[in-house]
Amino acid sequence: MRALLVDMGEVSVAVSGGIDSVTLALLASQTPNISVQMYHAFSPAVPAQATERVKQLARDYTWDLKILDAQEFADEDYLSNPVNRCFYCKTNLYKAISNSTKSVILSGANTDDLSDYRPGLDAAQNASVRHPYVETQTHKTMVRAIAKQIGLGRLSELAASPCLSSRVETGIRIDPELLPLINETERLITRSVFPEPKTVRCRIRSVGVVIELDDRSMSRLTTQKQEALKEKINSLFEYRGYVYPVNFEAYKLGSAFIHIKPMHVGEP
Repeated sequence: MRALLVDMGEVSVAVSGGIDSVTLALLASQTPNISVQMYHAFSPAVPAQATERVKQLARDYTWDLKILDAQEFADEDYLSNPVNRCFYCKTNLYKAISNSTKSVILSGANTDDLSDYRPGLDAAQNASVRHPYVETQTHKTMVRAIAKQIGLGRLSELAASPCLSSRVETGIRIDPELLPLINETERLITRSVFPEPKTVRCRIRSVGVVIELDDRSMSRLTTQKQEALKEKINSLFEYRGYVYPVNFEAYKLGSAFIHIKPMHVGEP
């Protein structure tokens, strides 16, 4: 991995705040004989704690960090929330980074991502973005091991948390005022359920708000506890002017995608 980075010479790392991109950023910053710039996009779709995590790491490791607005919320194609919404998000992100640098842009995509529906990879291909983990056949478990090895400690176990727009069902317009509420709700659930859930998703669907928890947490959640949480969630949403019914379900990967998924560029 380090040899690959050295060969690139000058790189810009897109750092979302997740463990994949954070690990790549730190690894690059610790690699001698290369020039490294970090880029983080701030928007309503990015959890506030992810932005703060990136800022803190930049302070801790003296990264050269630029925080930018990728302008995806000015893109009607993104706001309309088609099934390939991520394509428009990443297109705007890579355009914003490209406007600031001529160096090679790196993403934290790993080999596990190749087996999932990732329209953002098409945007990366269009922008000539490189994926060092993919190029070195590195999967998620290996990324976490690297994170521990280079000193990220407990962060190496950071749970996956895709952007907040991914919680909104395909076809429901992305509302920037609603996204922080989704984040607040997930944090409320995480604090309120014991043991702490492995996975929490607050989905916005045509039927209302659906809270998805991992199977273990769902099996332990009593009806009484569900009703108490529903009341708290309703209060959060109603205070901001949103009225939705609230239900609980077992977590399903990508359950917000409800239409036929188009193929990636180059697929047969």
